[in-house]
Amino acid sequence: MTREQLTAEFEEQRPHLRAVAYRMLGSVSEADDAVQEAWPRVTRADTSEVENMRAWLTTVVARVSLDMLRSRRSKREEPFGAHVPEPVVSDHDGSHPEHEALLADSVGLALLVVLETLNPAERLAYVLHDMFAVPFDDIAPIVERSPAATRQLASRARRRVDAEATVPDPDLDRQREVVEAFMAASREGDFEGLVAVLHPDVVLRADIARGVSRQVRGAEAVAEQARMYRERERFSRPVLVNGAAGILVASEEQTYAVLGMTVADGKIVAIDILADPERLERLALP
Repeated sequence: MTREQLTAEFEEQRPHLRAVAYRMLGSVSEADDAVQEAWPRVTRADTSEVENMRAWLTTVVARVSLDMLRSRRSKREEPFGAHVPEPVVSDHDGSHPEHEALLADSVGLALLVVLETLNPAERLAYVLHDMFAVPFDDIAPIVERSPAATRQLASRARRRVDAEATVPDPDLDRQREVVEAFMAASREGDFEGLVAVLHPDVVLRADIARGVSRQVRGAEAVAEQARMYRERERFSRPVLVNGAAGILVASEEQTYAVLGMTVADGKIVAIDILADPERLERLALP
């Protein structure tokens, strides 16, 4: 394969590779970095015996993403407690082809939050096998384990995902109704109205600044938090956050927060807030 053919193939697979890296890293900006870093490795490799270029490129990006995850952990860059992934924010009508490609298979924020709790090897095994159907024989060399041990990694990850990742209501219009009711109650400081749309065991996770996070659980505690910030409700507008109903809090001068809302059975079961100014600057916001 000539350099020109390799470049063309890489560019054709870029949306897929970004999707792999985003599930691995929980950050669009880091996913782009991973794909970019993979390119020099691709050009240095002998591809003469590669039969399936898409599958091979997937493993290259996965290796880069794994290295980045391990480096992130060794530097302890994640805040203590809850870590909210960087969301993909789209206009309320969802018209954003690039985001549609990135979020194929409905990678909700609730799922990404659970993936953040996995160790790097578990996350890679789960993402590659369960999300992209990569065989364990191909994953094993990346995590330096046997195929059987790699299967166990994915199995442990799957059990945690199944136990902790809430599947949102499939009806997006219903999600929007619940989120808009939350916004209206928050704007009015209506405590009872807030409690009415929150699940009794709702969890609120917030990344506030580098190394500073907060987690609040329970409808009354979360409603009280929402009332505390009612003065910013005039800057709030509905958006899509990872394909689900959410809220963007932003004035013309400043972005304050992105709220990912997980709605199940007509109630908000999780609110994931990214308010860290440094991380907000990296987002491509509508």
